[in-house]
Amino acid sequence: MPSKPDPKLERLRRDGVLNLHAERVRAAWFASSEFFDARDLIQAKYEMLRHVSTDGASKAEAAALFGMSRPTYYQAEAAFAGAGLAGLLPRQRGPRDAHKLNAEVMSFVNERWREQGPIPAVKLAQQIAQHFGISVHPRSIERALARKKKR
Repeated sequence: MPSKPDPKLERLRRDGVLNLHAERVRAAWFASSEFFDARDLIQAKYEMLRHVSTDGASKAEAAALFGMSRPTYYQAEAAFAGAGLAGLLPRQRGPRDAHKLNAEVMSFVNERWREQGPIPAVKLAQQIAQHFGISVHPRSIERALARKKKR
């Protein structure tokens, strides 16, 4: 009989805060209390920072105790100092938008479509590179055109 899905585990995974190395957390209070959950990356990072701040542990000791690297400790420390608990939330990596496909480039794409009809994104990427001197992935062009259609 299959085991029942764990809603907290699914939520942590969906929100991108699942500690993929929960088994590395060796802090005794995580093993002896239901309140602490080594699978919760935010809680593990917070407790790592708290262990240094209030318990006087060294940063290297705390990082090792929570199964994290020293660079991860310093990143968490800076994020927490700058934004509090919200700073420990994961952020989307990379550009936030199609920054290369600005209004001028999209106008160029639209003009090509009007003149030549539907053009493969690979060909549009080549034309953009020739005209603007920038490299745009064909998939980025396809996504930009799909967003435009939705509007």
